[in-house]
Amino acid sequence: MTPELNKSDIQKIENLIADRKRGHAYFEQRSKVYNAFIDLENQAYAVGKLGKKYKEMVAIGISIYINCESCMEWHIREALSSGGTKEEIIEAIGVGMEMGGGPATVASRFAMKVIEYHTQEHPR
Repeated sequence: MTPELNKSDIQKIENLIADRKRGHAYFEQRSKVYNAFIDLENQAYAVGKLGKKYKEMVAIGISIYINCESCMEWHIREALSSGGTKEEIIEAIGVGMEMGGGPATVASRFAMKVIEYHTQEHPR
């Protein structure tokens, strides 16, 4: 059974994306600390012994554990664009659930919507 994305779900995800883009543009021009963080992020996700896809899977599990919806949206999208599959992402979400217990299962419900948002056509 594929979860149904309603207009509210789509709007929430699209608002997260838009807010991230606005925040990035704003702080990129105004904050050395933000730019240092972006450099750290680029280094953390650079291909090394682990490929980017696997690093994104780690980040998905952590995103579930800390219940960061914006993180879930970003890392699920990045995992998919790095060759990750829905099945692999669901396994990474499962690890986050195990680490976070019951509250992490609640966070996984949003992650499910993000997976569907980025892997199927939906009305805009």
